[in-house]
Amino acid sequence: MDDDSPLDRWQHGTDLPLAIASLVFLGAYAVHVLAPGLPGGVHDLFLSLTYGAWALFAVDYGVRWRISGDGPYFVRRQWLDTVVLLLPLLRPVRIVRTYEAMQRRHGHTRLALQARVMAYASLSIALLGFAGALAVYQVERGAPNATIRTFGDSVWWTCSTLSTVGYGDVTPVTTLGRTIAVGLMACGIALLGAVTGSFSSMLLQRFALEGEEDALVGRTDDRPAEK
Repeated sequence: MDDDSPLDRWQHGTDLPLAIASLVFLGAYAVHVLAPGLPGGVHDLFLSLTYGAWALFAVDYGVRWRISGDGPYFVRRQWLDTVVLLLPLLRPVRIVRTYEAMQRRHGHTRLALQARVMAYASLSIALLGFAGALAVYQVERGAPNATIRTFGDSVWWTCSTLSTVGYGDVTPVTTLGRTIAVGLMACGIALLGAVTGSFSSMLLQRFALEGEEDALVGRTDDRPAEK
């Protein structure tokens, strides 16, 4: 797909506004979950921001579907965007891709591949963990026999789940909470695997480069001295 296609122009024009909308969505949802005692008017304002941002995501998805010309195949080809539309709490993670696209578009110096993977995976883990902690806290705090009763409990549980440690001292008891847990487990394994794999690859490349430099120095030292 060339850079002058309608779909590409649409994505270029909407990358930054949708990234801002993603942050607004996450911030408004956080206020909705963490501050339930706000006055009714303020509470309704943040709910409006949440649903308004979600509507922007739906409009973007619909426009890209239409101008892509793929018809029903668009859903299958863009399955990740479909999942994000249905689960908008995942939308802020796309900020990572937006930042990468803007850096590439403006010709800025990019980090090495392994460093980019580690940086972007770490940021994705942070955004996903915060969103997951909010969602689990919302569905668990009022459940009978719940062990996740504060946002701190939820953050602790999210960290142990994403890191695949799983202490088991606090666990979700609702069906929706456990469904979110399964998603976090899968994402945690994938993202942490990307970080550790990239870090290992970077170390291997560094050691290989040092080995080549040592070998070159050794060959230079073995040369007979000129008379």
